Amino acid sequence: MFRAVLTHSVLPEHSSCLHQQLRFATKKSGGSSRNGRDSIGRRLGFKKQQNEHVIPGNIILRQRGTQFHPGENVGMGKDHTLFAIQPGYVKIYTDSQIKKDRRYVSVALDKEDNSFPRSPYEKRVRGFFLVDRTRQEIEQQEQWAKYRAEND
Repeated sequence: MFRAVLTHSVLPEHSSCLHQQLRFATKKSGGSSRNGRDSIGRRLGFKKQQNEHVIPGNIILRQRGTQFHPGENVGMGKDHTLFAIQPGYVKIYTDSQIKKDRRYVSVALDKEDNSFPRSPYEKRVRGFFLVDRTRQEIEQQEQWAKYRAEND
């Protein structure tokens, strides 16, 4: 114990004004309990890859915003989910004629079909679920040949 020696003591002799008590916290403050939460992942991204077979209604891509735009035979949901409209194979491509670096997802009816992007004036082949397209194409070619023969 420290005692001050003064000639003219104003304070009583036994007071210890120079001693101070320090207390330390025994518990952590309440602010740290606000941490420690994390939301679950949203499961975004491609569900079907390039050249993978899809049927109508299959989800191809879940995304926030439009990083990828719907192309041929692909629809877009209200949350920007891309889904197949026709059965076929997934194709991913860019079309610089419409907008630079814009990426598209399409469904081609044949696996070997890589002619994307297509010209807007090119004739489209459409698949209708149970219709034999090869027979229809042969009939169309015969009709065109007959038409050309008549007009030439």
